[in-house]
Amino acid sequence: MPAASTGRRIRIRMSARAIDEPHRVASQLELLFDLTFVVAIAAVTAQFAHDSAEGHGLAGLVPFLQVFFAIWWAWMNFTWFASAYDTDDVVYRLLTMVQMGGVLVLAAGVPAAADHSDYRAVTFGYLIMRIGLVAQWLRAGADDAASRRTALRYAAGITFVQAGWVLRLVVSETGALPPSAQVPFFAALYVLELAVPRWAERTRPTNWHPHHIAERYGLFTIILLGESVLATSRGVEGVLGAAGAGSPLVVIAVSGLVLLFALWWLYFLAPAGDGLSDRRHRSYLWGYGHYGIFAALAALGAGLEVAVEQTGHDIDASPLAICYAVAIPVGVFLMLVWMVNASLLAKPVMRPAVILGCVTVILLLPLAAPQLGVAAVVAAIAASCVLLVILTIAPWTRRLQDGCPKP
Repeated sequence: MPAASTGRRIRIRMSARAIDEPHRVASQLELLFDLTFVVAIAAVTAQFAHDSAEGHGLAGLVPFLQVFFAIWWAWMNFTWFASAYDTDDVVYRLLTMVQMGGVLVLAAGVPAAADHSDYRAVTFGYLIMRIGLVAQWLRAGADDAASRRTALRYAAGITFVQAGWVLRLVVSETGALPPSAQVPFFAALYVLELAVPRWAERTRPTNWHPHHIAERYGLFTIILLGESVLATSRGVEGVLGAAGAGSPLVVIAVSGLVLLFALWWLYFLAPAGDGLSDRRHRSYLWGYGHYGIFAALAALGAGLEVAVEQTGHDIDASPLAICYAVAIPVGVFLMLVWMVNASLLAKPVMRPAVILGCVTVILLLPLAAPQLGVAAVVAAIAASCVLLVILTIAPWTRRLQDGCPKP
């Protein structure tokens, strides 16, 4: 749709966009939509960092993963819908704004969810987001006759599962749901959420654009890396205000930047657009696998913030726990990036032996924290990732020098 004909018209008839549409890139509205998630991710990361610093990292992990699932799933549903049906008319923009408002409500409820297991604001914010998305699917069902059954299945499935989330909140508030059943209930709803797209698209797949989807996921990855930088900066600011800069602070801050840069390098080594185009049937594995990738990056931000904070404050978390708060997210990120890329590429960029060896070293390094200190371990983790980058790109360099194409 030409830019001159969109944004000014109240309503444009929805039709599936072409999967090979040339020069398809993220719209300005999608970029604005992403900014609201910056607030939500910052809130959940800061809360997880607070829990980890107090020595309650394991207890805070479940609320962190639950709230982050709501954030990720709402973003992902909007992204795939927009890839297939973005009309950018007035109605579409207003319904997107509704979803953005839901994200902000959810973000406001993060502290209560983590501190008191009060999920009222989080559930209400999620409900607002889902109402906006259901309205979009109903529009698509009314306008696009060829994909009507798919669109209506999406609308019905999302509504059904959302009713489950509201029911979970009600029975939790009334005490009818015992604490031991909270996580299993969440897991069941989690599975139902993931099942809706597979069920809906059994009738007719949606026309998502592979290169557009790859770009959108890449942009969200950059947002999460930026949140890690922000979390580290918060820790540095707190230490400077209390005790001033010392060598451990400088080492961790520099190592954190190097680590994030190495992870960015590894993620974008293999553009996913062509792989998604050639293997559209692998899109579920690739897309769902990014929940772990994104959650790992958010958790890494919290771990780096705590690692910086301990250089200037006495905190309850042990050096071993702090180092594992950095090492585990890095290991999870590396393994999942390798796995999702292997699902798309005929020849994965990262070699299995190299990636497994690097992850093993990273997960063993925290054991030396009591002797070496947190700063040295974080620096060693960063160095391991830099070495992984070198070992990954070296074969490409040799192939190019020999006149051969990249793998």
